[in-house]
Amino acid sequence: MSMLSSLDITGSALTAERFRMNVILQNLANIETTRTAEGTPYRRRQVVFTEKPIDFQNMLETERLRRGEGGVHVTKVVESDRDFIPVYDPSHPDANEEGYVLKPNVNRTEEQIDLMAASRAYEANLTALNVIKATALKALEIGK
Repeated sequence: MSMLSSLDITGSALTAERFRMNVILQNLANIETTRTAEGTPYRRRQVVFTEKPIDFQNMLETERLRRGEGGVHVTKVVESDRDFIPVYDPSHPDANEEGYVLKPNVNRTEEQIDLMAASRAYEANLTALNVIKATALKALEIGK
């Protein structure tokens, strides 16, 4: 595996985790949104990652690695199908006839844990990027 393909793989992971953190922060920002443009409460969104596959034969040939294949990318963002949370608040403008307001299906604790996991994954990939960079610099010093 070439040094540049290692950078591409790590870079793809950094980009994907950053996107994941942005979606989690969007979930947290909309935790009280009871009415969206569709007229429903905000639905929790989650990011789906997919591996950019490298099979063994192509890895031996290294052609796919030269083309920047390998790593991870965001396939899609899906909305949670969990039920909304009914809260009794008859004074709320979005309350139904019985006085219940449907709140988003976002759990603050779950989002904070997901944010910590995404942040740690980002940090791990940043560390890997620094190791690759340091290795490349040492390889250049050998030629002196």
